[in-house]
Amino acid sequence: MSAPKLIVFAGSARKDSLNKKLAVATAQMARDAGAEVAELDLADYPLPIFDEDTESDSGLPANAVRLKDMFRAHDGFIVCCPEYNSSITPLLKNTIDWLSRPREGEPMLACFRGKVAGVLAAAPGPLGGLRGLVHVRAILGNIGVFVVPAQHALGSAGQAFAPDGSLADAQQADRVRAVVDSAVRAADCLREPAASLSE
Repeated sequence: MSAPKLIVFAGSARKDSLNKKLAVATAQMARDAGAEVAELDLADYPLPIFDEDTESDSGLPANAVRLKDMFRAHDGFIVCCPEYNSSITPLLKNTIDWLSRPREGEPMLACFRGKVAGVLAAAPGPLGGLRGLVHVRAILGNIGVFVVPAQHALGSAGQAFAPDGSLADAQQADRVRAVVDSAVRAADCLREPAASLSE
């Protein structure tokens, strides 16, 4: 059977984002766990603020269509989430909102229902973005995503990375890896019935 396919990305467009650094380390862990990984940078897919008038007048933006195709083609995703004012970033929420809109003939929430997600966060402070993960988890769960129970918020993240981009502290690396391994296993298990039916 083929490997589970996961997207790994950060909910930030900032070039030097700590969560982008965490996403790079996470993507390698997911590959090591046996997943086929697509690394995504939301800065490459700019979108307007979601507005139903924009959707009615112009349809889905081209970048929303590209992202929808990518998410539909994968079994799940791992997202590294910055915390803005104890909550989700506007960029991540806006992306989710656009991807939740159906194209003609497409089932509702086709990008999300039945998908698996792992959630991580990184921040300079001691809590590591933990408060924002509560909201990310609730949003994803409410749109049909199975969010694995394991999660990790990487505190003091400005000092957390080795020069090669890996996590310098073994215990922190193990906690991130636990989330990654759980997401990979869940994605593999949840796609098995569909794979069996097609054989």
